[in-house]
Amino acid sequence: MSLKFSQLGTRQTESDIARLMTAALQRPELLSLAAGFTDDRTLPLAELTEVAVSLCEEGDRSVLQYGANQGSQKLRKLMTGRLEAQDHAGWSYDLECSFISNGSQQALYLAVQTLCDPGDIVLVEQPTYFVFLEMLRGLGVEAISMPMLRNGDVDKAGLSNVLEAYAAAGNLDRVKAVYLVSYYANPSGHSVSRECKSSLLALLGKFDGTIALFEDAAYRELFYAKPFEAESSLALAGEGNDVPIFYSTTLTKPFATGLKVGFGYCTHGDWLDRMMAVKGQQDFGTANYNQALLAKSLETGLFDRHLGVLRKSYLEKIETLHIHLADTLLAQGWSWTLPEGGLYLWLMAPGDMETGFDSELHQAAIEAGVLYVPGELCNAGRSPRNWARLSFGVLGLEDLKKAADRFCFAVKHTTAMKIS
Repeated sequence: MSLKFSQLGTRQTESDIARLMTAALQRPELLSLAAGFTDDRTLPLAELTEVAVSLCEEGDRSVLQYGANQGSQKLRKLMTGRLEAQDHAGWSYDLECSFISNGSQQALYLAVQTLCDPGDIVLVEQPTYFVFLEMLRGLGVEAISMPMLRNGDVDKAGLSNVLEAYAAAGNLDRVKAVYLVSYYANPSGHSVSRECKSSLLALLGKFDGTIALFEDAAYRELFYAKPFEAESSLALAGEGNDVPIFYSTTLTKPFATGLKVGFGYCTHGDWLDRMMAVKGQQDFGTANYNQALLAKSLETGLFDRHLGVLRKSYLEKIETLHIHLADTLLAQGWSWTLPEGGLYLWLMAPGDMETGFDSELHQAAIEAGVLYVPGELCNAGRSPRNWARLSFGVLGLEDLKKAADRFCFAVKHTTAMKIS
């Protein structure tokens, strides 16, 4: 007898990133420009060991006990204070609006799960974070791409027309949120301007608080030279509207990914309470010891010292990747904009070259020994199909050069096949 699965269980299919990981496992000689991992060589093993020793010397065994569902108050204080400083906020953020999660991915999942039913709509940028799109599909939520400006910001006038069309059709109640990847975005590297955030809040404010704003700031601290100066939407929330804002970031991408600790801030108390109720059923609270390690790392300055190491490393890597792609790909009609932070290079191929999973280029890249993320995954409608995301976080410089050369070889091979 076959089990009959729930609607949620039935909707779940193998993720796109799992397909890429399977390919990597089957071909161990492959170099990955796909996974958004950090470089093992930069992980602060010795420094974190010293932090662990200092926790032991302090003798507070409660760090190995269950913690509060909403998270360590000490860590939340440190994070809300850090956020106030980053935002240049004119007021103190409410500690009770914050929580700690198992990575920012859990925070996003909780927000969507408690806000949206199957059939509801979340409006997203084009392109956007493809794992978020997978999450929406798994929950039965429809992702719709918003009209975008050439500079990468959302087209406010175009979005207003979209929302008016939903209202005219009697479907506005299905639209639950707008989702922004606001700093050095995965995949585009774009940062959302203050003007764009402010105009979106003004537009959403016309809908009586029925449409929330999600701000995913996972890469905010991974700038190379200087921070992007646009304030967070939290700092703009006092501009005379009641738009529910959900802000999430992570302490693991800019420090040690295996710790899996994220941070969320929600301006809507009832929504936050519902997220915490679901979270309590899932995990009884994020790992208390990991929170203690991170709190100590923030207090001692280790976190920021390590960020300095990462920023220097990633700047060197993006420059290396750019140099090793430019001679071949620019001549082939490819184009890209160098990001000022983050882990990704977002490439546009000539219009007649497809980059998807089933494309000649993707197969040629695997045969050449390199993986990349097809750009179609990052668009709600799976088009356009001539973009590719390259991640430079995990590979060392020499392997990064080899991976770039392999990608260029695949492009030249595919171009030659098209000509012949």
